[in-house]
Amino acid sequence: MHEGIVRVDGRNLEYQLIPAHQINRPTLVLLHEGLGSVSMWRDFPVRLADATGCRTLVYSRYGYGQSDILGEPFKTDFMHREGREVLPQLLAALDIESPVLVGHSDGASIALLHAGDARHEPAGLVVMAPHCFVEDISIRSIEAAKVAFETTDLPARLARYHRDVRRTFYGWNDIWLHPDFRAWNIEDCLTGIRCPVLAIQGVDDEYGTMAQIEAIAAQATAAPDVELLKLADCRHSPHRDQTQAVVDAIVRFVDRLDA
Repeated sequence: MHEGIVRVDGRNLEYQLIPAHQINRPTLVLLHEGLGSVSMWRDFPVRLADATGCRTLVYSRYGYGQSDILGEPFKTDFMHREGREVLPQLLAALDIESPVLVGHSDGASIALLHAGDARHEPAGLVVMAPHCFVEDISIRSIEAAKVAFETTDLPARLARYHRDVRRTFYGWNDIWLHPDFRAWNIEDCLTGIRCPVLAIQGVDDEYGTMAQIEAIAAQATAAPDVELLKLADCRHSPHRDQTQAVVDAIVRFVDRLDA
């Protein structure tokens, strides 16, 4: 495994690159959730790389993990900018072409935005618990997360994964709870997706409903294939709650891309 820092968009981002052990396989690029980082994926990237044979990239976005500390509040278009401007620069800097994007939560939305832009052509998308629009259930859970951050040991637990846990947490929490963010919606990008999609949602997801992945199935009409995987006994993190089911589904998805 190679670990390093890459300079993207004027900022230092930490990354890990796990080498492939099968030839002619796409590179997997993992995009983390709103409070995620390289280390918060835990052993999932290694398990996924081992199972698929693919070279696998994991990185922390600006403001997360050991990447540069967030210096200013996010704007309502922060995921648009990440998917359409920053991610392409990262891929170019690391010489990655036509990856399979594997995104979770905010990272899944960033993957959808990237693929929905005609300038970019990933080989495929795996989106776990994506957000296509803002639901009341999302806001309630994000409000509850703020209470937990201010009244429990959550800051200490998250501090293991981020250089400045308060800036990381409030950067995410403040923008999601900003009144202007209630109108955030990326359904208009779905029609531009032209690669196969695997959309995964937990039945018990506390941050979103099945309406999110059903919107992808209904509106990603230019995609050659959209598969929905609805997992029982699964909350907002399918890769943690149903790890083997998710790994198996991604292996099948990548195998179909190579067929």
